[in-house]
Amino acid sequence: MTAKGFVRVQETADVVGEEYWAKKGDVDLFVYRKTAPHAGKAGARPVLFLVHGSSQAARTSYDLKGPGDDEYSVMNVFAKWGFDVWTMDHEGYGRSSRTPGYSYILDGAEDIKAAMPIVKKATGQSRFNFFGTSSGALRAGAFCNAAPQWVERLALAAFPWTGKDAPSLIKRRERLAEWQATNRREVGEQYFLNMFTRDVVGLTAPDLPAAAAKAEMAHGGGSVPNGTYIDMCINLPLVDPARITCPVLIIRGDHDGITTDEDNAAFYAALPTKDKFMVTLSGQAHNMTVGLNRHRFWHVLRSFLEMPGRVDGGVA
Repeated sequence: MTAKGFVRVQETADVVGEEYWAKKGDVDLFVYRKTAPHAGKAGARPVLFLVHGSSQAARTSYDLKGPGDDEYSVMNVFAKWGFDVWTMDHEGYGRSSRTPGYSYILDGAEDIKAAMPIVKKATGQSRFNFFGTSSGALRAGAFCNAAPQWVERLALAAFPWTGKDAPSLIKRRERLAEWQATNRREVGEQYFLNMFTRDVVGLTAPDLPAAAAKAEMAHGGGSVPNGTYIDMCINLPLVDPARITCPVLIIRGDHDGITTDEDNAAFYAALPTKDKFMVTLSGQAHNMTVGLNRHRFWHVLRSFLEMPGRVDGGVA
């Protein structure tokens, strides 16, 4: 679980990228970091660790160069706001090792564990903020269950806790045998077009599927593991809300078909923490991080991460 070292990548005058490597047994895991040298305070920037979902490598998910001049990179946005922003490719994704495994959700939690000593050494901190979307939210939640000592705050988007009555998962279960028959599936422009429009048409830029496919070929090679699809079809729930005591944010787009308001509300009710927030964003589908209204998602997440700590007045 140690780094092979890192490579610094000067992307712009404002944002610097750094590449690291973690080890999980024989598996090499690619870890990526972005900071803005002139934003925030070096050595004291709050750490935001972004956990990717089922169908894209980490940088396609969170560091996308979208169509035109509009900003799509969550990493750039939060780095410029003074955060120390990290992400990683899970086993079988992106630049991480391609293995015969399926890269299930609990495997992803182990991947995050392997990255933690690297983040701690690089930042000098030992508790971090985590955000995950879709199966990335499941990975982040499962990691919080397994290693709560690392988690300062937890934000979950497009979060299918049990998957009950979620339209997209009902359709996905019809192809369960296909996902189980092989550990990988191909992803490309048509795949991303379907993913961005399966909930509703009109909430992502028309050129976004081509941009995502180009990024995935550059960062991930055009195929991804099937483990999280299988888990979301037949193995939920994998996250126990009763064991999460840190502040939690749950965000759902109003058109998102991979979860439901009822499922999110049940998870919210079961959380023991009183510092918990549940937000529904209109004009958002499943892929809120790259949707037309992504700036509203950025605002909600930033507000949660920057909420001042409570003053203890002796009242429970």
